Amino acid sequence: MIALIKFVFRLFGLILVAISVVALVADGSRSIARSELVFMPLGQAWFNFSPETLNLAQAAVQRHVSPFLWDPVIQTLLTLPVWAVAGPVGLLFLVTSARQRRRGPVLT
Repeated sequence: MIALIKFVFRLFGLILVAISVVALVADGSRSIARSELVFMPLGQAWFNFSPETLNLAQAAVQRHVSPFLWDPVIQTLLTLPVWAVAGPVGLLFLVTSARQRRRGPVLT
């Protein structure tokens, strides 16, 4: 069972790192085209992809968890670039699912 959870964490981490790389390349090409730094915030990307789920997440967090969690914490995360959120979270999943290497006997 632990191996399955580690596999899912590793897969999710790889997907998030891939999303991060794609978002970084897209932001870079947009920045080059406009000759200024341009970053797509996570909230805008989420809204463009699925506005209903963004509104549902906001309502669920404010009603069932805490309004304080949505307003300063999650809103701050939603203003960050996609790659700045997806990359570290993906790396965190990869680190937690890393295989531990067996050490052989120490010969002295």
